[in-house]
Amino acid sequence: MSAAAAAVPETMRAAVLRGVGDIAVEERPVPAPGLGEVLVEIAAVGVCGSDTHYLLHGRIGPHVVREPLVLGHEASGRVVAVGEGVDPARVGERVSLEPGVPCGTCPTCRSGRYNLCPQMVFHATPPVDGSMQQHVAIHASMAHPVPDEVSDVAAAMLEPLSVGIWACRRAEVALGDRVLVTGAGPVGLLAAQVARASGADVVVSDVAPQRRAVAAALGLRVHDPAEETAGAGPGPVEVLLECSGHPSAVASGLEALAPAGRAVLVGMGGDEVSVPLSILQDREVSVTGTFRYAGTWPTAVALAASGAVVLDALPVRTFALDDAAAALTAGRDDPGLVKALVVPGQARTSPDAPSPDAPSPGTSSPGTSSPGTPSAGTSSSTPGQPPSPDTSTSRPGQPPSPGSRTTPDTEDRS
Repeated sequence: MSAAAAAVPETMRAAVLRGVGDIAVEERPVPAPGLGEVLVEIAAVGVCGSDTHYLLHGRIGPHVVREPLVLGHEASGRVVAVGEGVDPARVGERVSLEPGVPCGTCPTCRSGRYNLCPQMVFHATPPVDGSMQQHVAIHASMAHPVPDEVSDVAAAMLEPLSVGIWACRRAEVALGDRVLVTGAGPVGLLAAQVARASGADVVVSDVAPQRRAVAAALGLRVHDPAEETAGAGPGPVEVLLECSGHPSAVASGLEALAPAGRAVLVGMGGDEVSVPLSILQDREVSVTGTFRYAGTWPTAVALAASGAVVLDALPVRTFALDDAAAALTAGRDDPGLVKALVVPGQARTSPDAPSPDAPSPGTSSPGTSSPGTPSAGTSSSTPGQPPSPDTSTSRPGQPPSPGSRTTPDTEDRS
């Protein structure tokens, strides 16, 4: 560890998942950055559907919580110390964390598809601890510098933004493409903005009026699947970005594709889904999945810094570290909330305080931190408005509820 770490405390606080439904704040030693690593003081951590699923079920597929685990993989912060081989000038740098560290030597890593590395060490995937704590040590190359134009809250949201970027790359979204995004949860809203930034004509479909309202406030065209009649859907489109994970949304989205259309399945609601095989065959539709991301952070930083993708104006709510349990379930209780974040430096609100009302589209809900570094005790702000349509350029979530066409709280596969 470098001499620059002299001011770093010896212990820190961490929100630890001890078992199903059991999360508590514990005192732990501050990790020492190793060779090629930096130590980051965490500013904000976004809640993903996978975090909530671990809390409620203790597992996602083969990934089982068998010992205490720190959740969270959407993080931003500030470098406070560096390990051997890292430039000491990085101390003080504001960063967004890419939460997966690949081996760098296997065939998939060498091909540039390091997201598929079989030796990947990914935050908050058992048994690897995540970022819902005051300090994290991570490989220096995965701590991406962010400019002042990107707030700490927005920097934490570069991870789900990267999921949207990767989905658009997998779909080869191009200028003039007609793109249908099914599911207006965090990833869907961000993927839609990335597609628009690529010059596509985008429509967002979701059964939840609160989520459609958020999409409309971002200047995106919206579609209510409940109002569909025969021949009156959102198609034909060249690209489907399926971000809900719901089987009926997959089926209707594929049906909306034009001949030679391209579909990327981003949302995950179950292990199996039926597809209209005749449509895939007769129209020569291409269908692929997507898993995390690779090489997306520079693009994510540029999109956020330029305002081409809106992050700070999304309905978000921040929670103190002591309120991590509430943060992990906030999305279920507030359908208008796009992202809950844990801010270790934020003072805890009163346990008896009433729950905030659902936020208005494009604004923060009560209890939301202001853009930038949230200060302790600060609870509300008024973020800027999202751009109008003519001025904007541009792993696994919880299973969907029965009867829903899309699943707003289903998130990425990270």
